[in-house]
Amino acid sequence: MTLFHIRGIRIAVDYSWFFVLFLIIIWLSSFYRSVLDVSNGDAAPYVLALVSALAFFASILLHELGHAFVAIRRGIGISDITLWMFGGVARMTKDSDSPGTAFKVAIAGPLVSLAITAVCLGIGVAAAGSHDFGQAMRVQDQANTSGALAVIAWLASINLLVLAFNLIPAFPLDGGRVARAIAWKVTGDRTRATRAAARLGQAFSYLFIAVGIAMFLTGDVIGGIWLALIGFILGQSARGAVLQTEFATRIEGIRVADVMDDEPVAIPEDASVERALDEYFLRYRWPWFPVVDAAQQFRGLIERGAADAVPEPVRASSTVRDVFDADSTGTLRVRDDAPLESLLGNDALRRLGALVAVDSHGRLRGVITADQVGRALRTALSGGRGQGPPDSPPA
Repeated sequence: MTLFHIRGIRIAVDYSWFFVLFLIIIWLSSFYRSVLDVSNGDAAPYVLALVSALAFFASILLHELGHAFVAIRRGIGISDITLWMFGGVARMTKDSDSPGTAFKVAIAGPLVSLAITAVCLGIGVAAAGSHDFGQAMRVQDQANTSGALAVIAWLASINLLVLAFNLIPAFPLDGGRVARAIAWKVTGDRTRATRAAARLGQAFSYLFIAVGIAMFLTGDVIGGIWLALIGFILGQSARGAVLQTEFATRIEGIRVADVMDDEPVAIPEDASVERALDEYFLRYRWPWFPVVDAAQQFRGLIERGAADAVPEPVRASSTVRDVFDADSTGTLRVRDDAPLESLLGNDALRRLGALVAVDSHGRLRGVITADQVGRALRTALSGGRGQGPPDSPPA
């Protein structure tokens, strides 16, 4: 469910988020009722619980935006950020191109959580003093804790917990991604680094499940189930990363140019919309085409819907330049000398079915489709190389 957009990034929530929001509000209302020492009919604990829950998820969103903004500055597109029952996920359109970039993107989220914790601590200490605020964070002196101070103390505590948990070196947690970046820098091999970090993530997942079962057996039913479930999901994610590295190993050495269609059909940006419809869309029946300038520089994509939306009387005088989608973030293109493994999990490739291949100067060189990538993977897994007759672009 889409909530809003921030700098072109879609912010959404999974339906499981509402379930967790409900549980957090119920749990915190009981907590704040104890802190304020009020009766069950008082509305203040519920108000504080709602404020705390929304502030907590706002903190998670800021954490993910930290990852997203650093990724965007490093040339990595972000398609969306989704909040769900275990936090948030920022979906990147491609992997980092260097260990330095991978490290900066991974550490950005924990730094945001650290900053939020520091701000809460600063506000709490300024309002109540270090001793009283420390007591409020530990809830040791509930009688002297106001509702507002209790909220700030809880936010400081929960963000500190989020920070500590995310720094666990278990891929795909942030700490695991930091460990992967360091291993990548040391070994010079992204695939080996990913495999090592993922194996570490699997080990921690087994530990979480074991501790969760122990907590369940000793009476902490909810906490035990929760931790075991986190361990299970962490293990599945790590296993997926291991499988992806196996694919990457099999297709190592294969470049985009090896499997792409090197005779792409493109529309000049100064062509009229009428010409685009008559000579391209109606002829080839493809949903979109690359748009190039006079020097064959890739500019973006024009979709059939955008061309059809132009009123028929002005199609002859309107140009493709007026209606195409510019590739301002670079997510619609890939270098023709890029390794094929860099397309694994590419969100734009999954969404569009194909990507435009360009050379080092940004000139159009081909189109690579999801079918071509899939065929290369199947051929590599069967013992061959991954090359084959190109498909017509874009499929």
